[in-house]
Amino acid sequence: MSRRRLIALIVACALFMQNLDSTVLGTALPAMGASFGVNPLSLHLAMTAYLLSLAVFMPISGWMADRFGARRVFCWAVALFTLASIVCGIAPNVPILIAARIVQGIGGAMMVPVARLVLVRNVPKSELVEAMAWVTMPALVGPVIGPLVGGFFVTYASWHWIFWINIPFGILAIAMALAFIPAIHEEEAPPLDVRGFILCGLGVAGVVFGLENLGDGVLPFRVSLISAGLGGILLALYVYHAFRIETPLINLRLLEVPTFRASIVGGGLFRIGVGALPFLLPLLMQIGFGKDALESGAITFSAAAGALIMKAGVGRVLSRFGFRNVLVWNGLLAALSMAACALFDSTTPYWVMVGILLVGGVFRSLQFTAINTIAFADLDNRALSNATGFISMAQQLSLSIGIAFGATILHLMTVYNGGELTTKDFAPAFIAVGFISALSILLFSKLHRDAGAEVSGRSHHKPSTAGAMGATPPLPKQAPETVED
Repeated sequence: MSRRRLIALIVACALFMQNLDSTVLGTALPAMGASFGVNPLSLHLAMTAYLLSLAVFMPISGWMADRFGARRVFCWAVALFTLASIVCGIAPNVPILIAARIVQGIGGAMMVPVARLVLVRNVPKSELVEAMAWVTMPALVGPVIGPLVGGFFVTYASWHWIFWINIPFGILAIAMALAFIPAIHEEEAPPLDVRGFILCGLGVAGVVFGLENLGDGVLPFRVSLISAGLGGILLALYVYHAFRIETPLINLRLLEVPTFRASIVGGGLFRIGVGALPFLLPLLMQIGFGKDALESGAITFSAAAGALIMKAGVGRVLSRFGFRNVLVWNGLLAALSMAACALFDSTTPYWVMVGILLVGGVFRSLQFTAINTIAFADLDNRALSNATGFISMAQQLSLSIGIAFGATILHLMTVYNGGELTTKDFAPAFIAVGFISALSILLFSKLHRDAGAEVSGRSHHKPSTAGAMGATPPLPKQAPETVED
């Protein structure tokens, strides 16, 4: 196996752990509550603490990689995540569990963006599509199989194993990183934007906290709305701050690059729909159809199987049709597959549901790979560390918005129908998330027809003008070249 494919697998391990831990805890809360002798709702903070920790520390990941070296930060982040997972599994009480989840979130926040940075720095653009096909799968598979994994361990083992499963993945990721990832760091990192870190970190945390609780309904609606609003104000202050300093923590000027802007804005709209699916489907299966967690997980797992099927063909599809055509037409098909879930009812045969989810998984896998890859198509090495933190933060926000959006639609439907959630209330929610995802096509259609040609393998087609695809805007301060440790 080539070194570049091995690096992609290392990154995939990290992404799988982070994405799995974002969702696996939900089905285990009743068993954990019984173990600790507390109400399961009081354990919701363990889920929220992890997401907040991710949100706060993701923006600083690029600076950390430049300052201390990407491989070093990645290995320490995986080690921190793995050790925190062990503590979560042996936690004697709820406060220690929550504290360990916060530390786990810090590790995940460093681990995922830096892992993506390691990938794009070590893989040529001409091979980036194949590498991204490997690392896109965990983003699709993790949230889908999280409830299934949690239900399996709670049913046949104990809830402790939902954390201990991270141990072999963590050890493998560290060992492979030390063996195959070159030790590269910047000679001189820019100064840390402390004010930007505070504004951006707290802003993202406020928005994520508010939106996640809108989806879970644990806190009063007003509290969640206030949290999201304050977070939005802090993010607006960060935007003002970022355009006034030379080296902001997250460089918003990168949005001047058309391919990067399409990935962030168009990809954000698409992820809102994708983020709502892992929230809506288990509810429909369990509350609407009366299935247990394992039955529900077995059906929704077909979406993950679709992602695996598509992996091998991504490169050929993008090489044949190009990024713009794939993002527009495949995006439409992916949005329709989400809306098609509105057809599900208690009489729908299993094979129909599995078939729709399987095909939808194929479309979403291709779309995710294209979105994640085109983000780096026209960025030079100076912009990579900043871009990876930007991308991770945007993804976390859009997925949280997706959960809140799905929950809000269900809430409005229950109010309209007299306060009781029924199976028919889910149809408008699936149609709505499909529509939101389809709006991303408006952004993707504005790309040049040969956007990302070097990455997709269609480099024999040349853009009509030098600026058609865009290039990385001049950075305020020239970053030094990377050097070996």
